[in-house]
Amino acid sequence: MTDTEEITPAAPGLTIDAKSCWETYATPEEREAMKTLADTYIAFLSACKTERETVQYVQGVLSGAGFAESLDGNFAGDAVYRVMKGKTMFVARKGKKPLSEGFRLLGAHCDTPRIDLKQRPLYQDCGVAQLKTHYYGGIRKHQWLARALALHGVVAKKDGTVIPVTIGEDPADPVFTIPDLLPHLAYRQVEKKLSEAFEAEKLNIIIGHSPAEKPAETPETAEAKPAANGNGNDLIKAKVLTLLNERYGIEEADLYSAELQAVPAGPARLVGLDGALIGGYGQDDRVCVYAGLSALLDAGQPEHTQIVLFWDKEEIGSEGSTGAKSRFFEYCLEDLIEAWEPTARKSRVLAAGKAVSADVHAAMDPDYQDLHEKLNSALLGSGPCFCKFTGHRGKVGANDAHPEYVAWLRSLLDGAGIPWQMAELGRVDLGGGGTVAKFLAVYGMDIIDFGPAVLSMHSPFEITSVADLYATKLAYQAFLSS
Repeated sequence: MTDTEEITPAAPGLTIDAKSCWETYATPEEREAMKTLADTYIAFLSACKTERETVQYVQGVLSGAGFAESLDGNFAGDAVYRVMKGKTMFVARKGKKPLSEGFRLLGAHCDTPRIDLKQRPLYQDCGVAQLKTHYYGGIRKHQWLARALALHGVVAKKDGTVIPVTIGEDPADPVFTIPDLLPHLAYRQVEKKLSEAFEAEKLNIIIGHSPAEKPAETPETAEAKPAANGNGNDLIKAKVLTLLNERYGIEEADLYSAELQAVPAGPARLVGLDGALIGGYGQDDRVCVYAGLSALLDAGQPEHTQIVLFWDKEEIGSEGSTGAKSRFFEYCLEDLIEAWEPTARKSRVLAAGKAVSADVHAAMDPDYQDLHEKLNSALLGSGPCFCKFTGHRGKVGANDAHPEYVAWLRSLLDGAGIPWQMAELGRVDLGGGGTVAKFLAVYGMDIIDFGPAVLSMHSPFEITSVADLYATKLAYQAFLSS
């Protein structure tokens, strides 16, 4: 069978272990709880479009729920959290059993694919001011053209001031855009491979068009005119800089120490006449962040210590001091052991842990079913999905969960009456991907990838199921409470 050969569709909902969440949660009370969770999630998704905004939101929720922040390197109390550089965080709630008898860890990531500004971004040409960019993570470049974009991030000044920036979300704000090539001039472009047709260096954002007022000209200034830049001078660029200075008090040189991201403008929305789907930017992996946070708050006093991690940098390989490859988790656990069970050995605590990598999975796409192997594919509305391994081709770069752990999780969720499914990421050799699971597996703990299915993953408008969000929250809650 070739890659493009037609595959006879399987009956919907009949994949192994797949049971519809809509059938499971059918009472008026359950449907109302499902709707309430979806509404609050949409508000969260609309407000939190960067990892900094996500961590700040979670920090506020935890503080309101009685969790204490560790500011001096120590953990005081039974419900604590620590933030690393505003982009990643460690949360723990003490269990009835000692740490040496294990913990329940849920780890999700709060970064998403996007368009970052370069450190020297602003220039003027052809009657407009534009921003040079460098994309972050696995985007499909053409999906970011000719759509409304907002700028989010921070600008750090030399005096140590860090200024938050958000432009394009308030209805009174302007938005930004990357122009697309008109079809009348795209004859050669459409003949290229998709990977070559859209050049990364041409993902430049339009930020301005009107010029600043020209200063009164004298004989001296006439002789000292700047070199031409598209329109004879840089008055459009100057106008943009004036507006930024008026709004945020920043200068062009401050952009060297800025972290500004272009993201889709506007709120997340319900999708479909029945409002049963959620559409919005950044659901990979903020749907797991929100489900995990909600589960933690409702889990109550646990048997085992609960640990929740929200990481940065997963979309670019978990690198850096705020990614899962860093020692942040290890350092936090050392301090937790010192505070809660000083006689415990870190290696024993780690090896006794059980964890889930809370990350999304690819839902079977109704228009591209040939890219999935149906018996091992995830369906929207059938509950959160276990992915025993990720990686690519011959499971390269994967954590391959042990069958004993899979059986333990099956028993846990079936006992709680929570629907779930098991799937792989597409047909063998047709793709692949990775998660943070392998970075925790090195400590000897059991771990598996587990999260809801998503359509249009890594696009500016990802789609999840309202029912899957609800089931995922309950599944995470059952795991953290086990």
